[in-house]
Amino acid sequence: MAQMSAKLKAKRRLRRKRHIRRNVSGTQARPRMSVFRSVAHIYVQLVDDEAGHTLCSASTLEKDLRGAVPSTGNCGAAKAVGEKIAARAGVAGVKKVVFDRNGFKYHGRVKALADAAREGGMEF
Repeated sequence: MAQMSAKLKAKRRLRRKRHIRRNVSGTQARPRMSVFRSVAHIYVQLVDDEAGHTLCSASTLEKDLRGAVPSTGNCGAAKAVGEKIAARAGVAGVKKVVFDRNGFKYHGRVKALADAAREGGMEF
């Protein structure tokens, strides 16, 4: 099997993302939990699509997380970000969310983040 080019891989992910976003939308009562991962970092935010506002966010770029984890591009870092977003969502009064994996497979870092957020008290 030939290796897929980076351009084709990105194009396929964006196509999956469009299909997901067609059905997934966040509200004030149940915001969309959007996850983005790059090679080096992972980002998550809670978005109210009706108002067009981000309620809270977390990423491996934050100073306290960068110091706490040895590497920012692995499952351990994703788990730390999931715990942080669950804590911030609790402060914002959000318990239920709609999960948006942004075209990425529900596997590895995306799954680790989701599982940590669930353990932190979020429902989706």
